[in-house]
Amino acid sequence: MNAAVATSVFGFFMAVTVALGLLATRGRRRGRGEGGLAEWSVGGRSLGTVFIWVLMAGEGYTSFSYLGAAGWGYNYGAPVLYVVAYMSCGYALGYVVGPMLWAYARKHGLVGITDMVAHRFGRPWLGALVAILATVFLLPYIQLQITGMGVVVSTISYGAISLNQAYFIAFAVTTGFVVVSGLRGSAWVSVLKDALVIVTLGFLAFYVPLHYFDGYGPFLDRLVTEKSDWLTFPGHGDSGLGQAWFITTSFLNSLTVVIFPTTVAGYLGAKNADVLRRNAMLLPAYNVLLFVPMLLGMAALFVVPGLVGAESNLALFKLVVDSLPAWAVGVIGVAAALSSIVPMAVFMLVIGTMWGRSVLSLVPRWERRQKGAAQTVVVAAGVIALVLTYTAPNTLVRLSLISYEGMAQLLPMVLLGLIWRRLTLLGAMSGLVVGVGLVCGFVFTENDPVWGVNAGILALGANLAVALAVTYAGPRERDGRPDSEVLARDEIDGTGALVEGSR
Repeated sequence: MNAAVATSVFGFFMAVTVALGLLATRGRRRGRGEGGLAEWSVGGRSLGTVFIWVLMAGEGYTSFSYLGAAGWGYNYGAPVLYVVAYMSCGYALGYVVGPMLWAYARKHGLVGITDMVAHRFGRPWLGALVAILATVFLLPYIQLQITGMGVVVSTISYGAISLNQAYFIAFAVTTGFVVVSGLRGSAWVSVLKDALVIVTLGFLAFYVPLHYFDGYGPFLDRLVTEKSDWLTFPGHGDSGLGQAWFITTSFLNSLTVVIFPTTVAGYLGAKNADVLRRNAMLLPAYNVLLFVPMLLGMAALFVVPGLVGAESNLALFKLVVDSLPAWAVGVIGVAAALSSIVPMAVFMLVIGTMWGRSVLSLVPRWERRQKGAAQTVVVAAGVIALVLTYTAPNTLVRLSLISYEGMAQLLPMVLLGLIWRRLTLLGAMSGLVVGVGLVCGFVFTENDPVWGVNAGILALGANLAVALAVTYAGPRERDGRPDSEVLARDEIDGTGALVEGSR
C-alpha cells in the first residue's frame, strides 16, 4: 500500500512535469527564429529574471543536493561545505563573466562555448573538438543524475521498483522531456521544482531534529560530543580532504562553473545582461538550503548507522522513508527527482546543441538540420550515460568532481582566449592537451587529491603555463579581424541593450 501511494504521487507529478514542458513550447515553434536551434537550446534568448534564476539555481540543486550532500555529510562531514563555498564565489564571478559572454554570443549569433571558441580562433573544427571533449566530461554528470533519480524512484517505491528499472525510468522521462521542450521547458519546470525543494527541505530541516532528537539542541550536543571528527577538516576518516583540498577545490570549481556549458546555456537564455547581474546577486541566497541535506546527513549517523560506499547516498531518504507517511515520501521523492530531471535535461540539451551546431553541421547534409541533429544526439548521449550507469557505477560526488576537473582545462582556451588577443591557437591547444592528460592520469591512477591538493588545479596550472610559454615562444597569429570581432566585451548600456555599433 505504501509503495502504491508513493508511486502514484510520483506518477502524478511526472505527468504535470511533461505537461509543463509541452505548454512551455506552445506558440514558440513558428515564426522568425522560433522552432529552430536557438529557440530550443537557449529559449530564444528571451528568459527573464525569474526563469533564469530558477533555471540556474537548478545547477546547484541536483540529485546531489538530496543524496550526495547528505552522503558526504554522513561519510566525512565538514569537507562537503566546499559546495557552498565554490557556488557562492562562482556567482560573484558570474556577475562579470555572464554579461560578457551574453553580449559576445548575441553579437555574433552564437549558442554555446563551442561556437565561441570556433569564432574566437576562426577555426570551425576547433568547435567540434571542444564539443567532443566537453561531452566526455559532461557524460559523468548525466550519469550522476540518472543514478540519483534512480535511487530516489527505487527508494520511494519501498523497493517495488528495482534500481535497474528506476535508472531506465529516469533516462526515458528526461530524454523525452528535453527533446520536446528544450531550455524553455526546463525553465518552466524549474519553477515547480524549486517550490517543492524549498517546501520539502524547509519541512525536513525542522522535522528530522524534532522527531529523532527532540530538537536541535540535543542533536547538536550529541554531534559535538560523539562525532566531533565530522565537524573539522579533513573530516571523518583518512579522506585526504583537508584545508588545502577545500581551498583548491573551491577555487577551481568557482572558476569552472562560469564557463560550464550548462551555465553558459543559462547565460545565453537571458533576454538582456541586466537579468544576469540581478541573478548573480539573488542566487547566493539559494545556497542556504544546501546546509539542510548536509546537516541531515550527519543526523543519519545516529539513526541509520553503518551505511558504507554508495549506500551512504541514501542517508537522507532512509530518514524520510522510516518516519513519514507514504504520500509525504512521494512528495519529497518528486522534489528530489525533479532536482535530477531539470539539470540532466540541460546537460543533455547542451550536448545536443554542441554537436548539432559544431560537429554535425560540418557534414553538408546535416548543416541545415541542426535542431534535428541536436535532438538525435540528445537521445544518443542519454543512452550512453544509461549504459555507463549500469556498467560503471560510482559515488555521486566523485562523478561530479571528475566533470569539473576535466572541464576546468577549457578555461584558458575559452575564458582567457576571449579577453586576451595574444593567446594563440597553438598555445591554447598545447595547454589543453597537457591539462587533460594530467587530469586523466591523476584520476585513473586514483591520485586525487595530490599531496592534499585538488588534482584538477595542478593540471590547470600546468595547462596555463604551457599555453603562455608556447604563445610567447611561437609566432604571432595573423588575423585581420579587429578586436571588437574577436574579443568578448560587456558592451551593455544601463538598460541592458547592446550599445550602438556593437551588433
